[in-house]
Amino acid sequence: MSIGTPFCLRLSSGYREHFLAEMTEISYFLPMHRLTFIVYPGFELLDTSGPISVFTGANRALGHSGKPPFYAVDLVSPAGGSVTSSSGIAVHTRSLDACAPEGVDTLLVAGAESEHLLPVLADPAWSVWLPELVGKAQRFGSVCSGVIVLARLGLLDGHRVATHWDACAPLAATFPSVSVDADALYVVDGRLWTSAGVTTGIDMALAMVAQDVSADIAGEVAKRLVLYARRPGYQSQFSPLLHAQVKADSPFADLIGWILANLGSQLDVPSLAERAGLSERTFHRRFVAVIGQSPARFVETARLDAARMLLCRGLSLKSVAAEVGLSPATRFCEAFERRFGITPRLFREMHSEF
Repeated sequence: MSIGTPFCLRLSSGYREHFLAEMTEISYFLPMHRLTFIVYPGFELLDTSGPISVFTGANRALGHSGKPPFYAVDLVSPAGGSVTSSSGIAVHTRSLDACAPEGVDTLLVAGAESEHLLPVLADPAWSVWLPELVGKAQRFGSVCSGVIVLARLGLLDGHRVATHWDACAPLAATFPSVSVDADALYVVDGRLWTSAGVTTGIDMALAMVAQDVSADIAGEVAKRLVLYARRPGYQSQFSPLLHAQVKADSPFADLIGWILANLGSQLDVPSLAERAGLSERTFHRRFVAVIGQSPARFVETARLDAARMLLCRGLSLKSVAAEVGLSPATRFCEAFERRFGITPRLFREMHSEF
């Protein structure tokens, strides 16, 4: 046997089995990645329970594959003890001053409605302990409006962040040194991870699992949670269909559902007006009044959103262009770069999962 053979393989059969068993047992006692969620009275429960379900799900998936758990989750609040969320459900927490900075690998601040955030921003305990925790953490960030706490402490200056669509304008106006991405589901800026409203914390947590452990484990967790898809951070907070659905009693909800299912079809105003049973002029006027943009702009947005998802699957530009109704590929490339400021080829290289 060559000198380069691993040590464990140079042991006799019996000793080798004992050695491997010992090493497997030891691996379960190696330091885990400690996730610390900062909460306070009135916090949004889903901001923590959603991501925590992802991380504990990753541990479960690792266990099923014979590997040790990776994450240890901790809930922390300024005073410690029982903390009641906005939904009335209470969680048990440790106090901030009992949280050792060197014991925090990832730190995330939960969000809340403004009436619950105001007391937090006035509490001096945050300015004493939180900056130190952030300084020692491998990564830090927030879910939803928790970003306001970090911004108030000056921890986001010069960074790009995401937050709930309703808080984007106030955040940008109050903290001009912070670059607010009003469109993204979540944003990764170095050590800083921030997500938009509530359920996007799940998307961000899945991205963390993919980075920390593997994309396969993240996919298993998403499947276990019965998620439609693992949404990338660049995806808009509002899909074109959701934009229409949030309009009360939208008369175009069915039409838009059909558009999204038939992006490769002819979707000009005459075709859509005929399908809606309206004259072209009336259709255009009502569509703009209800949806807030022209039919042509809406269709292009829907097509380009779908194109980004297809590019992540590694499809060719020609195939994507045909599938979303933007053939030839040159037309697709021009529309994509005009909208996103990047060529579809480079986007595919940056985001392809294959």
